[in-house]
Amino acid sequence: MAKVIALFNQAGGVGKTSLVLNLGYSLSAFKKDGHVLLIDMDPQASLTTFMGLESEDLEQSVYDAVVGDSPAPVIENIHRMSLIPANLNLSAAELELPGMLNREMRLKQALEPLMDQYDFVLIDCPPSLGLLSLVSLVAATYVLVPIQTQFKAFVGTEKLLGTISRIRSSGHNPNLEIAGFIPTMFDKRNAQDERTLGAIQEQLSGLAKIYPPIPRSTAFADASEKLMPLEVYSPRHPIVPILRTISKGLRALK
Repeated sequence: MAKVIALFNQAGGVGKTSLVLNLGYSLSAFKKDGHVLLIDMDPQASLTTFMGLESEDLEQSVYDAVVGDSPAPVIENIHRMSLIPANLNLSAAELELPGMLNREMRLKQALEPLMDQYDFVLIDCPPSLGLLSLVSLVAATYVLVPIQTQFKAFVGTEKLLGTISRIRSSGHNPNLEIAGFIPTMFDKRNAQDERTLGAIQEQLSGLAKIYPPIPRSTAFADASEKLMPLEVYSPRHPIVPILRTISKGLRALK
């Protein structure tokens, strides 16, 4: 059965989508027969775009699986990964899901026929605490949390942890575990970044693993512009070993 990992932070601009793409590629590279599925649950469809697809040209997307009764549309073999894409239709799901039976379980149910086909499923959650994030977290076995190394972003972690706690206590996903925290956009020359990184390591290490920080870099944007994972675009970039370290930690999850 696949390990389903939701990358979640209610704040935008923390590098979440780039991490989904790049960690997915890194996980796929660990073994030749490994299978990784990425799911774009953000109506902005950035992950879909980064994977080289035109979201407005899609005949079906994750919307059709979550709101409709269609099988999840899987596009295979994009940089050794598979993708369930998104498009703007997904924005309507926030309005349509509230009236649906078992709304919290819609993504989980859509994924069930696929679970034996993949080693890892990575979900790119939207930057919100809405229903799309809820159905993503209910479908997941783990949540991986990127946190920008800025004080405001760190303070917002309290709401994020509260959301995870409510999902557990509601009974929708009582076994949801935190796979770790990834400090992102870290600038070692910035005193606030250093202080925030220290606070993350001190205050959150009791909850889950704190991974090495991802430095602030234009390399992710450059690679995304070329529709490539960073490891394909620039294999010797110094961030690549950090991504591999995180991937190794994810592989060790039970």
